[in-house]
Amino acid sequence: MSGPDVLLSARGIEAGYGASQVLFGVDLDIYPGQVVALLGRNGMGKSTTIKTLTGTLATQAGEVRFGGERISGTPVDQIARRGIAIVPEGRHVFPNLTVREHLVAFADNRNGQRDSWTLERLYALFPRLKERERNLGNQLSGGEQQMLAIGRALSTNPRLLILDEATEGLAPVIREEIWRCLAALKAAGQTTLVVDKYVHRLLRLADRHVILERGKVAWQGTSAQLEADRSLWSAYLGV
Repeated sequence: MSGPDVLLSARGIEAGYGASQVLFGVDLDIYPGQVVALLGRNGMGKSTTIKTLTGTLATQAGEVRFGGERISGTPVDQIARRGIAIVPEGRHVFPNLTVREHLVAFADNRNGQRDSWTLERLYALFPRLKERERNLGNQLSGGEQQMLAIGRALSTNPRLLILDEATEGLAPVIREEIWRCLAALKAAGQTTLVVDKYVHRLLRLADRHVILERGKVAWQGTSAQLEADRSLWSAYLGV
């Protein structure tokens, strides 16, 4: 499916930890404006794939290209500057910074986006953050921290936004707020790679789905194709 307009392309990615290999020749393409869901049971290589794409884990073989340029082996900060932002599992907000300081400290528009994510636009997306803008990171609920982590990533105006376990551990009402946010981002044309266990919700959101099984791509296709073939759900997703 790769082509000249692909934003991110991974080919033959192999990676692991010490002597333990986790990824075995993973291929992945993400095109501008797409939402791609990375699916699979726990331990199948989803987080490891994200780490290789963002440079926090070195590839043992294969390559990752972003915007047509090879980024495999590039330092993490340089990859971020090229326009990849991640909302990590666990959120990782700073306990001693206020909401506003989080959003201002990381703000940048290196890629010159016309409709940039200003502080006002972020507050419009997450009104709760506006209400809590003077609160410290450790004074926020888990859901508010997730909103802040997404807002912080968006403040860098990324060309590609990656969310690892987007709604993990959140109360149902907060999950709905995150899904609303992701739908709004899609409508705005934000290219996104998302990991989440709520496949039913991802069917409404994602353009394509990639299923990992034991570090390999077992299947990929559209939401319509995934919804129609429930054998994939039982075989690879445990749903």
